[in-house]
Order: sequence, then C-alpha cells, then structure tokens
Amino acid sequence: MKLNYKKLGKGRPLLILHGLYGASDNWLTIAKELSNNFTVYIIDQRNHGDSPHSNSHTYQDLKEDLLEFMDDHKIEKATLLGHSMGGKTVMFFAADHPERVSSLLVVDIAPKNYSKISDYAPQTIDHSCIVKAMLNLDLSLYKNRTEIDAKLTESITSKRVRQFLLKNLKRDENKQFIWKLNIKTINDYLPQIMDGIDGDRFAEGKGITAFPVLFIRGEKSNYISDNDHNLIRTIFPKAEITTIPNAGHWVHAEQPKLLVKTVEYFALD
Repeated sequence: MKLNYKKLGKGRPLLILHGLYGASDNWLTIAKELSNNFTVYIIDQRNHGDSPHSNSHTYQDLKEDLLEFMDDHKIEKATLLGHSMGGKTVMFFAADHPERVSSLLVVDIAPKNYSKISDYAPQTIDHSCIVKAMLNLDLSLYKNRTEIDAKLTESITSKRVRQFLLKNLKRDENKQFIWKLNIKTINDYLPQIMDGIDGDRFAEGKGITAFPVLFIRGEKSNYISDNDHNLIRTIFPKAEITTIPNAGHWVHAEQPKLLVKTVEYFALD
C-alpha cells in the first residue's frame, strides 16, 4: 500500500506514525521543529488521513506498510516515533526488523493488549463508544460541523476528543460530509487494534537490544502504568521510560515543546 506522507527537513531519517483517528497533519508542528535536525517523514497509516482504505487493519498490515514505505524511499535505517496505535506499529515493526531501526520512541502506549478484561482497560471502552458513535452518525443529515459536534455530544462528552474526531471530516463531490477515516474497517478490527505483543516470545534473554528505546508517557494518562514496566523491559531490556508533566494521552498536542526536546535529546548523538 502506498501511504500518503509529508517530508520535511534534512539529516538522518525520522519517521512519525500517528495514533487511532489521527493523521500526519496532527504531527506537522512537531515535524517542523524536528526538521532542523532530521529528515522527517510524517505518514498517514492505512484507513486514515489521505492514505488508501482497506478492508483489513491489523498490525501485520501496518508493519508491512511501513516496511514497504521504507523500501520505496530507500530508507535503510531510521529513527521511528509512534504515538498510541502508531506506537504499536513501530513496536511490532522493530520486533521483526530490528536491523532497520536506529532508535525507537514510543509515545503513551505499552506493548500490552488493551482489550483484556483482566486489565480493566477503560481505553478500550472509550474506543468502542467512539467508533460506534461515528459509525451510527448519518452525516448526510447535517449542514455544518457545529451540528455534527452537537450530535456527537450525546455519546462523547469530551470536547477535546470531539474536536479531534471532527478533523477527520471532509466533503465529497456532492458537498456532503464524509469521514476521511475508514470507520467501518476500524470498527471491524478494533479488537486487533487493541492487541499487544506477546512477551513470551522475548523471555529468557531474547529481548531486543539492537537500538536505544524510549517510552514517553503523559503524566495524566493511564495508558502506561507502573505495572507495564516489566513487559516493556522483557521485550526491550534497555528501554528508558520518561514522563512528560501536565500531559494526557495526546502528549504532542498538550506539551509539544517538551516532547520535541525529549525526542532530540534522546535521538541525537
């Protein structure tokens, strides 16, 4: 699959992958800052942004898309930065292709499966609610974004989340609103999107140590808990874990300057 992307700056390659419901544009401000030191590629993952739609959305798909992208652009090795679902993509990719990774930065997501009842993952419940609200919305009934926002308020109370989702609206050739997202496939594959990496594969000293790894979590987010550290270091034994203060899950939107400084400090020699 040929993914949509934007390229900025010059220097060593840095690839940025957004999270669920996101797009490359969400990371443009960050990319501009990082382009002083890197050749930055911000990529729309399949079924998101302006990349093609598909009836499949697994991490096998997403990591193969990333491999194809790197091959097409003759990127032998790169620093990979992924947020949320994008963080899972780069982790799955790094597990299979460690020789293609210079360093790995994972923003506010753990390698675990977020759909297990034993984890009591409110994130999964939220995503299910969000996807169903979007899927059940008949966009042809609405004339403007304000009306759509008002309808979404019935299911999604967070104004920040609604504003984020509304960035995915566009008009078709008949001037009617449609979602850029392939919301049907995302709904069908939500359990796979919540999936994790099998830590047993890396037990007994088989963890990945070929490159530096940094997990960046938001102080106000519960996506990476203290209980996740063991799994993280089973897979990535030398991983560092740092916390960005006064940030929730959308670290790049809430603390962009601190995130840029963190990335540069870690990824630059």
